[in-house]
Amino acid sequence: MQLDYNDDQNRFRQEVRGWMAENVPTGPLESFDSTRTGFEQHRDWERKLAEGRWGMVTWPEAYGGRGLNLIEWLIFEEEYYRAGAPLRVNQNGIFLLGPTLMEYGTPEQKARFLTAMASGDEIWAQAWSEPQAGSDLAAVKATATRDGDDYVLKGHKIWSSRAVFADMAFGLFRTDPESSRHKGLSLIFFPLDAPGVKVQPIPQIDGETGFAEIFLDDVRVPAFNRLGDEGQGWSICMATAGFERGLMLRSPARFQVTAQKLVDLYLAHQDQVPAATRDVVVQAWMDAEAYALSIYATASRLEAGGQIGSEASVNKIFWSEMDIAMHRTALSILGARAELLRSAPAAGSVGRWLDGYFFSLAGPIYAGSNEIQRNIIAERMLGLPRG
Repeated sequence: MQLDYNDDQNRFRQEVRGWMAENVPTGPLESFDSTRTGFEQHRDWERKLAEGRWGMVTWPEAYGGRGLNLIEWLIFEEEYYRAGAPLRVNQNGIFLLGPTLMEYGTPEQKARFLTAMASGDEIWAQAWSEPQAGSDLAAVKATATRDGDDYVLKGHKIWSSRAVFADMAFGLFRTDPESSRHKGLSLIFFPLDAPGVKVQPIPQIDGETGFAEIFLDDVRVPAFNRLGDEGQGWSICMATAGFERGLMLRSPARFQVTAQKLVDLYLAHQDQVPAATRDVVVQAWMDAEAYALSIYATASRLEAGGQIGSEASVNKIFWSEMDIAMHRTALSILGARAELLRSAPAAGSVGRWLDGYFFSLAGPIYAGSNEIQRNIIAERMLGLPRG
């Protein structure tokens, strides 16, 4: 399969490339998971993107975007990663909640939330998982009780990405106290500084706090913050997960750049590694290209009016296992030096591979564990109902 771009797409690529060359920070930013300073540095980058209407190019201009299609978004992502631009601190918002809001939100909700999201004024966290409802999201017990024009939230969320420093969170709550499993759930937004909200950081092995527990004790939010109809939360949540697994969260460019770095690493050390390493590196490069072609096909189908189906689960399994394989290969090439942390004086770029490997190990777990995704694929293949 050969990708050919038309003149407008090529001009767009050059526009993105030129803007990135002028605006991407020359030095690395601090981690947005380690300090408030690093988080705010990344927020400033989100605001810089918003100034050029690059925050989310597929969104309508009224919400800070450019009204472009998914193919142009893929081109943008290729140039973004090629330029070495910072990771997006608001990825939970712009890549996951944003597309879901576009599909299910009212005009008033879109105006309220999407504009602030695109500008970087509100950074979002996920609040789905609970201590007894991780991969089995239908087991959530957190409740939202209607009280006039408000909901009163009560419960305990865990493994909430970005919640330590974020402004807002979207979570799944049980609005029907008599319901069970997938029924009686609603998707509701809440400020992380609201009265009754307590955010407890969860330190990782490297000391960073990319996750947090959220305790909600009679937190009052307006019913306006419910997305979709009451009880529609599960289907909306699955739409969000489809964007996460199948398209938005892990654009092909992320893995294509990693694959090229792996090729360069191998070429620099090929005299020091077994001959079989070459085949593994080539396979990684081919896998990244195959994933890109698959996503281009998915984007084309969506542009033609199609929907993301069970291939979202296939994509999620593929990119998460590919990510681990690429970083594992890099560590095998580097040998003992791969154990150096990024902060070590002699680490250079080595520590980034080690950091990337640690992060990649979470890939088969977040966005729905790969075991669950295989169950979904099997159910669809056999024509079985979900439940």
